[in-house]
Amino acid sequence: MNRTIGIVLIIAGAAMLIWTSFTYTKKEKVVNAGPLQISVDKQKTVNWPPYLGGLLIIGGIVIVATAKKS
Repeated sequence: MNRTIGIVLIIAGAAMLIWTSFTYTKKEKVVNAGPLQISVDKQKTVNWPPYLGGLLIIGGIVIVATAKKS
């Protein structure tokens, strides 16, 4: 089980190093007056620091290295 968690952390860390952010579109209501509704699509961006991906990779390597073989 620990080896699986370690491998997942390594893959997630590598993905976080490659893609340092992602953008998604959220629909927000601007006016809601009875039958009249106006909504706007707004783009939101989620960023994370690159060192976080490196920490995940290091943590995954440590978990894989210390996992007992069954």
